Amino acid sequence: MIKRAFIQTTAALALVAAFGVAQAQTTPIKFQLDWRFEGPAALFLTPTAKGYFKDAKLDVTVDAGNGSGAAVTRVASGTYDMGFADLAALMEFHANNPDAPNKPVAVMVVYNNTPASVMALKKSGIKTSADLNGKKLGAPVFDAGRRAFPIFAKANNVTGVQWTAMDPPLRETMLARGDVDAITGFTFTSLLNLEARGVKAEDVVVIPYADNGVKLYGNVIIASPKLIKENPAAVKAFLQAFAKGAKDVMANPAAAINDVKARDGIINVPLETRRLQLAIDTVINSPDARAEGFGQLKGPRLSLMASQVSDAFATKSRVNPDVVWNGSFLPTAAELNVFPKK
Repeated sequence: MIKRAFIQTTAALALVAAFGVAQAQTTPIKFQLDWRFEGPAALFLTPTAKGYFKDAKLDVTVDAGNGSGAAVTRVASGTYDMGFADLAALMEFHANNPDAPNKPVAVMVVYNNTPASVMALKKSGIKTSADLNGKKLGAPVFDAGRRAFPIFAKANNVTGVQWTAMDPPLRETMLARGDVDAITGFTFTSLLNLEARGVKAEDVVVIPYADNGVKLYGNVIIASPKLIKENPAAVKAFLQAFAKGAKDVMANPAAAINDVKARDGIINVPLETRRLQLAIDTVINSPDARAEGFGQLKGPRLSLMASQVSDAFATKSRVNPDVVWNGSFLPTAAELNVFPKK
């Protein structure tokens, strides 16, 4: 009797120990988004909701953000392990903080093209980039499109632009009221925000940077050097689970929006579904992305972007393309085959 109790107790302790080991093997990952819980956030919320990160032995928490620059600095500070940010913002941080001990690194491309564009109302008479000469443009000072506008201006010989700064919620309102001639912003953000202010899509002229000589990469997944050094397997596992989720999101955006609504119950579901689809069509499943491969980038294009960002952002030191990118954690070609069939 005593022997049987001993065996049972030993077995129970072994189970508890095994459970403890299994728990210990789960890696917590704090992930910082670039913006609010809007349509594109489904790319990260869907693999979380479907348990893909959990299956990869990761305990991932995804938090809303308030800009790419903030996402970069929060990962750099160690508050977050990974994040989602504009590659230009990451490059700027590297070049302006050459001695920073914990500079985040891009490990996967999500937006193969920058979503930035210039948007104007048709009634303004603006039709092409050539019509922007001498016009009044508006955007928040930290807007990615405004920061990169010198690259756009150089590529399209645009001169004499006057800038008006405002808080993000006022950008589309000021364009609709005629306070500015045009605005810069992410197409899938500003176009739908204009609609919400009563402006019809057919009354808006959109001049995408990507179609007008500006081949900047857009948002990337970034990781802290500390995580990369201490747990490279976790970085690889995260990207594998993310790619699996991204495939689901692109296959059924409408279903994926439910995962966004679960995090923010007051979102406008039809509007955010359209926002997600617009992001997929313009910067994720774009011709450039299909040519280069999901998640990947090309060295010459990265080097050109590094040079352009150094000039446009007037960084303290030149951006070194070799230190902002690490593609060694990317999933296999089969795992990156996430685009819907044409």
